[in-house]
Amino acid sequence: MLRLQSTMLTRLLSPSPASPVFSLYRLLSAKAPLIPPNPSFAVEEYLVATCGLTQAQALKASGKLFRLKSPTKPDAVLAFLSDLGLSSADIAALITKDPLVLCASVEKTLAPVVVGLTGHGLSHAEIARLVSVGRFTFRCRSVVSNLPYYLSLFGSIDNLVPLLRRSYGLLDRSLEKVVKPNVALLRECGLGDCDISRMCLSSPSVLKINPERFKAMVACAEGLGVLRGSAMFRYALDAVAFHGEEKIAAKVEYLKNTFRWSDAEVGIAIMRPLAEGKCLLDSCLHEPRTGMGTGNIALDSASKRCTQPFVL
Repeated sequence: MLRLQSTMLTRLLSPSPASPVFSLYRLLSAKAPLIPPNPSFAVEEYLVATCGLTQAQALKASGKLFRLKSPTKPDAVLAFLSDLGLSSADIAALITKDPLVLCASVEKTLAPVVVGLTGHGLSHAEIARLVSVGRFTFRCRSVVSNLPYYLSLFGSIDNLVPLLRRSYGLLDRSLEKVVKPNVALLRECGLGDCDISRMCLSSPSVLKINPERFKAMVACAEGLGVLRGSAMFRYALDAVAFHGEEKIAAKVEYLKNTFRWSDAEVGIAIMRPLAEGKCLLDSCLHEPRTGMGTGNIALDSASKRCTQPFVL
């Protein structure tokens, strides 16, 4: 009876070859031979010869791998990444961005993350794209719990990956304390998910900002004379996020004091070029022309001196 129970338990715990995690199970089940630390292990040479980094990249990365004394753990990581579907170039790029991934435990860190992402419906190819973002994303357990929220916000992994490339720390930010409050405030300002996505691409850190500071940024955007819910509000908030509240305030005061413009005229001068994909804030302003009213000066300055691209 005991032998029968033991046989049944073994079958229940062992994944079938058809299981999506079978290859991971097989990889983890193979015990790597124990290799004693080698005091002469040359990390920099290993990074060049085995990982495909350039000499300059290896020199920079080796500074973070001073505790690596043998190739046992990095060999296991490389085999795991290759089994996941990353090319040699992808692996080299990942190590360049995040050298410490070579020190991660496959069994305790990397494999559980992959299994969790697979449970969210991601294919190995999609996981490989996510992993290629680098910057400790792959070593962070919170990526598994946070990913469903970002997929619902941005629509798909195709929309999410470009954003993560520009804002790599987003996945490990606290959803409840930072990200969700900022998203809720953006929605209160009339921005939809599509607007939020575009804004995050042009100002990648916007969702990671401390919520209290983010409220101050919203107030600064409103100070430009743009109402919440208006079509122009995203552009105003984008300008504040891109340039910072202090720079915005300094430019506004400059326009008021130099040309004696009202708040409304300053708003016209700043917001009109923003709507056309440009920004007045870094421009060299025209001197007032004789016979031109302040409103015309604002429009003339806005339309002719907007040389700084405003990428959306």
